[in-house]
Amino acid sequence: MRRRELIMVIGLVLSWLVGVSQASAISLEEAKAKGLLGEKLNGYLGIINAGNPEVQALANDVNQKRRQAYEDIARRDGTTLDVVESLAGEKAVQKTRPGNYVEGAGGWMKK
Repeated sequence: MRRRELIMVIGLVLSWLVGVSQASAISLEEAKAKGLLGEKLNGYLGIINAGNPEVQALANDVNQKRRQAYEDIARRDGTTLDVVESLAGEKAVQKTRPGNYVEGAGGWMKK
């Protein structure tokens, strides 16, 4: 699968995972908007303000589902997990709404 197609698949997976996490008491979008979670360059969520067990559980749940999806994509497409994670991180940062946090070279920053 070419890079462009792989990025499209990753985008669909990330969109699906946002919907899956909506069942939590605090949604992924709400946690991001409140500055509790942000998108990391490695394709996973990072906790910006630690100390909230509900946010930690949400991040763990979403990250576990993302990893499974990334492993499935890598296996299906004959590529490495690192490649899929990196492309997913790029896509997630691009899709992040203004005002939400993303991981940059110097740490967390608002987009």
